[in-house]
Amino acid sequence: MTTDAPITLLIVDDHPVVRNGLRGMLESVPDFTVLAEAANGVEAVELAATLDPDVVLMDLRMPGGGGVDAIAELTQRRSRAKILVLTTYDTDSDTLPAIEAGATGYLLKDAPRDELFTAVRAAAQGRTVLSPAVASRLVSAVRTPGNEPLSAREREVLALVAKGTSNREIARVLFISEATVKTHLTHLYGKLGVKDRAAAVATAYRRGILS
Repeated sequence: MTTDAPITLLIVDDHPVVRNGLRGMLESVPDFTVLAEAANGVEAVELAATLDPDVVLMDLRMPGGGGVDAIAELTQRRSRAKILVLTTYDTDSDTLPAIEAGATGYLLKDAPRDELFTAVRAAAQGRTVLSPAVASRLVSAVRTPGNEPLSAREREVLALVAKGTSNREIARVLFISEATVKTHLTHLYGKLGVKDRAAAVATAYRRGILS
């Protein structure tokens, strides 16, 4: 990408008003070009493959396909696009899975306009961008591993693991890819402080996560 070429973007959010607002804001700047909008993660993966944007602005919680699964899928496909999460959620169960799945940065929707622009430019260059609140949570998580709550999807995966279900079958049941199943397993292993499926199940029963 040359310095004169505009940064191309794909906006992913389930709220049309938010998408329209972001498009208007970004297109007011000469060095940004919005290629398309997507209402969920599934659409985002398809459009990213077709349009090859420089940066994907990705919301996380969306009906019809969440952001973390989309990020994991784009990472598995080795998409060239850098993924900048833009969401209202900054809980541990949102931030860590998104970043571990392959997000380049994580910004909250209440970020000032100039901060968003700076983050998009940084993401396009492959530099990590984190809002202060998210950065603080990540530091805390690193210092206290094994104490984070599991996300709803991680609990679903763990429950199926406890039944002896294979990764392929888990993927079929939950309508996600095997790569995404492995990503969820990696996340929940880290949160539980274990290294394999058997230890994860045993620890989950001991802590009352599974019953």
